[in-house]
Amino acid sequence: MLLERGVCSCAKLQDFSCYRGRKESISGDTCDFNMETRTLIKFFFLQSKAPKEIHAILKETLGEHAPLYATVKNWMAQFKRGDFSTCDVPRHGDPKQ
Repeated sequence: MLLERGVCSCAKLQDFSCYRGRKESISGDTCDFNMETRTLIKFFFLQSKAPKEIHAILKETLGEHAPLYATVKNWMAQFKRGDFSTCDVPRHGDPKQ
């Protein structure tokens, strides 16, 4: 699917250095991968793309590793509130190892 609106399309998304070969090689480094995905959601948000459009781009590019549509909507809501941080919020308790 090649989207007409905006600067970036699925074909161009695959050229992003952070996603080159990522579909096949996602391993234990999911924290960085999640932050990169959130950064792309933010990028598309700033281009005024709709959540369904963003989810479709990520689904086509990342396949089964794409975030759920609800996740995309939640991040979009956060960005609309003015919180543009793409990092995880620290949680209480012992860190998982």
